[in-house]
Amino acid sequence: MTALNSLGFAKAPRDTRVVVAMSGGVDSSVVAAELAAEGYDVVGVTLQLYDHGAALAKKGACCAGRDIHDARRVAEVMGFPHYVLDYENKFKESVIDEFADAYLAGATPIPCIRCNERVKFRDLLETAKDLDADCMATGHYIQRKQGDKAELHRAADPDRDQSYFLFSTTQDQLDYLRFPLGHLKSKAETRALAVKHGLSVADKPDSQDICFVPNGSYAAVIEKLRPGSVEPGEIVHLDGRVLGTHRGVIHYTIGQRRGLGIGGGEPLYVVKLDADAHKVVVGPKKALAVRRVPLKETNWIGEGAISDLPEEGIEVLVKVRSTRPPREAVLRPLPDGRAEVELALAEEGIAPGQACVFYATEGSRVLGGGWIATT
Repeated sequence: MTALNSLGFAKAPRDTRVVVAMSGGVDSSVVAAELAAEGYDVVGVTLQLYDHGAALAKKGACCAGRDIHDARRVAEVMGFPHYVLDYENKFKESVIDEFADAYLAGATPIPCIRCNERVKFRDLLETAKDLDADCMATGHYIQRKQGDKAELHRAADPDRDQSYFLFSTTQDQLDYLRFPLGHLKSKAETRALAVKHGLSVADKPDSQDICFVPNGSYAAVIEKLRPGSVEPGEIVHLDGRVLGTHRGVIHYTIGQRRGLGIGGGEPLYVVKLDADAHKVVVGPKKALAVRRVPLKETNWIGEGAISDLPEEGIEVLVKVRSTRPPREAVLRPLPDGRAEVELALAEEGIAPGQACVFYATEGSRVLGGGWIATT
C-alpha cells in the first residue's frame, strides 16, 4: 500500500499537482518553495485584485504590482510555473461593494473574510480544479487535521492564528485545501525557511490593514465608491439629548471614545450607529456590555449540522473580535441559517458586521461561526 505524502495523497509528490495561492508575501512564498523542494508539481497563482496605481502608494498592501513581481520571482527561483489572474471585477463585486454598503449601513465589515470566502476559496479554488490540481495550498496560519473528516484547527502559534478570518470555510472547501504553515511555532521559522530557499522576500514586512485602502482611510474609499452618500447628522446621548453633530456615520465605530468632538462631562462611547436616521448614539462605558449576540449566515463545520444541535444549545468558546481570546459561551441554533450566542461574561465593543467564531471547549478545533447581525 502506497504511503501518504505530506499533503495526504497516496502517491508520489511528483504525481501530485498543487496550486499555491501566492500573494507575494513571505508566507505563501515559503509554502510554494517548500512544496516545490519536496518535489510536488507546483503551480503558483497570484490574483490581481484591484488597481495597482492606487495600491502602490501604500507599503504592506497585498496583491499590489510589487507583490505580483515578488511572487513571479519566487517561481523563477524555484522553477515552477506562475500565472497572474485578473480578478478585479470579481473582487469589486464580491468584496469591495459590500464593504462600502455595510459601512454606510452602520456596520463594521471585515472584507478579508469575504475575500477568502468568495474569491480565494470559491473562484480561485475552482480555477485550481480546472488546472487538474489535487489540492490548493495557501500561506494562512491555520491547521487542517484529518479525523473522520477534514477538520479546521487553530494555528500552533496563537499570535499568528488566522482562524477568525477563515470561519466561513465550508467542508467541501476544507477537503480540498491545505495549510502547510499552520504547525509552525513562530513567524521566525517561516522567515528561516525563506532564507534556506534563497527567497528575496525573506525579510519582507507583513501586509497591514485592508489591501484596497491605500492610505488607511476607510471613509475616503467609501466616499469615492459611493459619492454623495455620506450625510451629516446628530450625535445623540442614549437619554435623547443632542450633544453635537457629525460628518457621517462612516467616520465612527462601536466602542469609539476619542474624536467625538463633544468634550467635557462623563466619558462617552459610541454605542450605536443609526444609519437610517444619520445618528451616532453615545453613552457610558457600561452601555457597551453585551451578552446575547444574534448571528446570521452561520457556517458549521463541526459534527453533523448546526440545525441538529439541541434547542438549549451547546457550550462553546467564541471570539467576537479577531484580537480577543476565545471566551466561554452557549451557542443556540435558530431557523434560516441564524443562531444566537450567549456569552458567559458580557463583552464590550461588539459591532454588527463583525464575525463571531465558534471553537470546541477542549482542544483547538474550529466549529464555524457567523456574522453579528445586531447588538
